[in-house]
Amino acid sequence: MTFSVTILGSSSASPTINRFQTAHVVNIRERFFLIDCGEGTQMQMLRSNISVSKINHIFISHLHGDHIFGLYGLLSTMNLDNRRQELHIYGFSMLEYILNDFLKYFGNEFRYKIIFHVVNVRHRKIIYEDETMTVETIPLKHRVPCCGYLFKEKMPELNVHKEMIGRYKLSLAEIVKVKNGCDLMYDDGTIISNDELAYLPYNPRSYAFCSDTQYYKKVADIVANVDLLYHESTFAHDLLKIAKKTGHSTTVQAAEVAKQANVKKLIIGHFSSRYKDLEPLLNEARSVFPETYLAKENEVFEIELITCKS
Repeated sequence: MTFSVTILGSSSASPTINRFQTAHVVNIRERFFLIDCGEGTQMQMLRSNISVSKINHIFISHLHGDHIFGLYGLLSTMNLDNRRQELHIYGFSMLEYILNDFLKYFGNEFRYKIIFHVVNVRHRKIIYEDETMTVETIPLKHRVPCCGYLFKEKMPELNVHKEMIGRYKLSLAEIVKVKNGCDLMYDDGTIISNDELAYLPYNPRSYAFCSDTQYYKKVADIVANVDLLYHESTFAHDLLKIAKKTGHSTTVQAAEVAKQANVKKLIIGHFSSRYKDLEPLLNEARSVFPETYLAKENEVFEIELITCKS
């Protein structure tokens, strides 16, 4: 069961020769979700062999151009590709007005419906849910209203140990109860704990996207123990004052959030175009949190499915 993140862009305000603006694609069990849509997103999707037709949900963090200027072309391409399926877009309320203006002039011939979901960026809330996963907002601190997104698999149904079915001669009704987490209670007062009877088939996986933001302690609480955290690191730590002034984070601050949150792996990105060599940024972050990796164009980060023994 796939759970992966593809980096389409790692640059901040201005693209470089080698770095596009922010966009990530999250693949959860072959369901594809786009986060942000900077200029060049379409081209990067082609290079990563990700079909635009597979994108049914787009999550926008905030209304700075390096996170949304690729959206208009992407919507037009979807129409040119004869899309019929509804497209859901999530973002701050002002984005709906911007999209309506765009559609007023360019969307008359669109063959598909766009459904906009207003996101309250100041509050933590589940804004998308299906049978296997949820997407929750992460309030951030930037110069404009901004939020991140937390993708989490739901807790799977418990499996019953095969040998326990025979040992206790479990009926179908009892098996269902055990799968739902119940202990077994018999008329003579005997209790058999659920821990003895059942086990979790695999550990639910998670990915948190945090861009753009100042260092914000509350983020660590929301993203605690996630498998993979993306946290913007626009500047090296020697430019801490500029980071604070512009509403961004440094490499060290991103690493501190990852350390406080006890995440398994950190990706840093949203690099200022002033940096040609990113290795010093990586080394600086790793001095605080060793499991740090650079966001690189078209790189895929797989979150391993860890199965539990029966």
